[in-house]
Amino acid sequence: MRKISRRSFLAASAAVAAAGALTACGGSSSTAASSTASSAAASSAAASETSGESYTVGICQLVEHDALDAATEGFQDALTDQFGDAITFDLQNAQNDTATCATICNGFVSAGVDLILANATASLQAAQAATADIPILGTSITEYGVALGLDDFDGTVGGNISGTSDLAPLDQQAAMILEWMPDAKTAGLLYCSAEANSQYQVDVVQSELEAAGLTVTQYPFSDSNDLSSVCQQAATNSDVLYVPTDNTVAANTGIVDGICRPMKKPVFAGEEGICKGCGVATLSISYYDLGYTTGEMAVKILTGESDISTMPIEYTDVTKKYNKTICDDLGLTVPEGYEAIEA
Repeated sequence: MRKISRRSFLAASAAVAAAGALTACGGSSSTAASSTASSAAASSAAASETSGESYTVGICQLVEHDALDAATEGFQDALTDQFGDAITFDLQNAQNDTATCATICNGFVSAGVDLILANATASLQAAQAATADIPILGTSITEYGVALGLDDFDGTVGGNISGTSDLAPLDQQAAMILEWMPDAKTAGLLYCSAEANSQYQVDVVQSELEAAGLTVTQYPFSDSNDLSSVCQQAATNSDVLYVPTDNTVAANTGIVDGICRPMKKPVFAGEEGICKGCGVATLSISYYDLGYTTGEMAVKILTGESDISTMPIEYTDVTKKYNKTICDDLGLTVPEGYEAIEA
């Protein structure tokens, strides 16, 4: 059975609602409404199907957690909305292992997929190494220049790579920490040293916080095995902690929360999924919408409407959000303009 995406469902619901409104006006209007709703549904279905073409898309997702899962879902929905049953996905999860990313992407190349979605930095790096011919779209990538080692990155990667970025402005993230914790003197930046984009984020945030007068220390950990000990050290030595859009932390927020909340140490996060698990506030994006935008880019590539080599990296808007439960536990006053994260 074909999956109905969130956006398709909302569009269909709107059509039904319109039909219901017309029905209330009388019998003749009811007939017209039914005809209108049927025509709208038929037009939508026709627009979502292709004329005989079919495609296979390989998806390499680094690890399972809320943000990456949502991006993959949005991507699949966008393509299904356009192509219907003519699109096939080969979704594989690397379980946070870079070597497995390489194996997955090389498998996609051998299988001759039409396009590869690389969800997270390690997946993108593996896909880049695997092929220079098959179109590659990245998503949940913070900074493409850093991820791909491009010294002259100007917003367009070129070649067979493009995609979307989950970067929330880092100067605004540093300002968020100062807004919430104006009396803080020390900040600890917790991140996985194996993730190049995490290093990039903490370097920028450190510079911004130090310019504001804070003493800032980086606390890198190599993998989930030493996250607990490094987090304990960071919480002990810092007034406030910051975690970037780090996949290893995102998959292990319970460890961070189990250490920091009892110690009354606030954690500020680079994205909503981490904030929901262990943080107090974030400047976040919708990863579903980010994935959907990536899927729309894929449609243009597969149909020949756009040349991937000229497609710039796309971004999305950020929203100020906070974790009500943790804020209440820490006795923090929420500044104006922040939305509570849904439980």
